[in-house]
This record gives sequence, structure tokens and C-alpha cells, in this order.
Amino acid sequence: MSTASGRRFEGKTILITGAGSGIGRAAAMRFAGEGAQVVIADYNGTAADETAQLAAQRGLGAAVATVRGDVSVEADNVAMVDLAVARFGRLDFAFLNAGVGGAFGPIAETSVEDWDYTFHVLVRGVFLGAKHCSQAIRRHGQGGALVATASIAGLAGGAGSHAYSAAKAAVVSLTRSLAVELAEYRIRVNSVAPGTIMTPLLHRGRPEKIQSVLPPQPWPDHGEPENIAAVAAFLCSDDAAFITGETIVADGGRIAQGIALFGTGAGNVLMQRPGVNRGSTGEPSELRNTGR
Repeated sequence: MSTASGRRFEGKTILITGAGSGIGRAAAMRFAGEGAQVVIADYNGTAADETAQLAAQRGLGAAVATVRGDVSVEADNVAMVDLAVARFGRLDFAFLNAGVGGAFGPIAETSVEDWDYTFHVLVRGVFLGAKHCSQAIRRHGQGGALVATASIAGLAGGAGSHAYSAAKAAVVSLTRSLAVELAEYRIRVNSVAPGTIMTPLLHRGRPEKIQSVLPPQPWPDHGEPENIAAVAAFLCSDDAAFITGETIVADGGRIAQGIALFGTGAGNVLMQRPGVNRGSTGEPSELRNTGR
């Protein structure tokens, strides 16, 4: 798959959260390959280091820095931005991509703690990232771009649990509001809404199993992390200079055909048992018995 389009980000710095795996790792490779200085941030510090090692193997390591951080903690967001400025002198872009599957199961059995965890990572993380990254971008006065990872689950029912879907819908709304607020500083704010992308967050190390249970999509190829990284790169590039406040859907046509990724009604696999998916954070996910 082709990735780079020359070195259009030469001299620019991007902070990527959730860059230890999946979409974030692919984005780190994409931006570094196009000349950007990349801060690789992830809750899983080991995974962040592995992304940096991969960049080094590809001859990109000199322009890469890593930091472990929890996007739901304000001090960690400050530290991420401070590292970018201290190491590379400026911040131009942020790809606020960190995510988890979050709470799933029937709403009657969803705990407040799991609901809050979902929103802390997926919504509070974008809020705090945008808050501190936008301030750093404003300091050099030349504008820049923020890109958040939303989801088709935030645009239509049937593509995720109620908690995940609600959180991603909040990201879509926040994108629009921040685009209006930050336009005067020439900071564009957009989001990308992936469909079914073969990442560890989705397949949990068993891509062949998830592919066998998901309904087919119109586009014949499976979605790959590089597909979403390409959209993020476009949204940060000068080619998107007049695009702000948008959510770009990259889903192989799933929304076009209608969505019921995990089944419907009693057959929805997300409704069978409650729990919480903590993604690739390194912390264990949970699946609870209900006695039903």
C-alpha cells in the first residue's frame, strides 16, 4: 500500500495519542514518512516504544519521541504537549486518536464506573488534548490542525454499544464546536469516522474470527489502519486547507448499506453479557456473569 506523498510535513510536529498500535501506529509511520516530527503517546508505554522501534527500523527514528500518558488526565496531556515543544520546538498538528472499546452489555447492567471510563478516555481525552494542543499551536501563530478519531458508531445505531456510540457522537459534536471556536487562529478541526478496521482493539489478536462474524461491507477489501492514517494525513495537509468542522467517514460503504455490525435485538452479541473493553492499554478487559 502506498503511504507517503513526498515530504509535505517537513519541519512540522504532530502529537499522536494511542500511537502504540493500530491506527495510531499507522499514523505515526505515515507522518514520519512524510517528514513530520512525531510524538508517539500511549497509555501503554511498552507499545509506544515498540512503535518508535519500528520507526527506527524504517529509518525514521531521529524524528520521533515517545511518552506514556493517560489522555483522561490533564497533567499527562500537558506533559505530552510540553515534550513536543521541548523536543521539536513547536506543535503544528494533533491526531487525538486514543481509544478503547469501553462499556458494553445491556444498559440495565452497565455500571456507572464503566460508563465513566468510556467517556473519560473517548471524550474527555479529546477535550483535554484539544485544549492543550490548540494552545501550543496558537503560540507560533501559523495555524495548524486537530484531527480526532470518531466512529461510524457515533453517526448511526447498530455499530457499537450504547456507551461507545454516545461517546463517539460527542466527539463528532465537539469537532464542530471547536472548528468554529478555533477558526480565527487558523486551526482547523476535523474528525475521521472509521468503519470496521482490522486493529487490535477490534480483533483482539484474532482477525480471522472477527472477519467471520461481521457482515460483509460493500467495498471488497478489509479496512486497515493505514486507510485511516491516510485520511488523518490529508486532513492535516494543505490539500484540506478549506475543510474544518467535518467528520470524514472511511467505512468501505457500511453506512451506505445500513449497519448492524453485531446483530440485532436479542441476537446482538454486545447485549449478551456486560463488561468493559480496555483495548490495548495493557489493562485487562472484563466480562461479567449476570446470573440470567
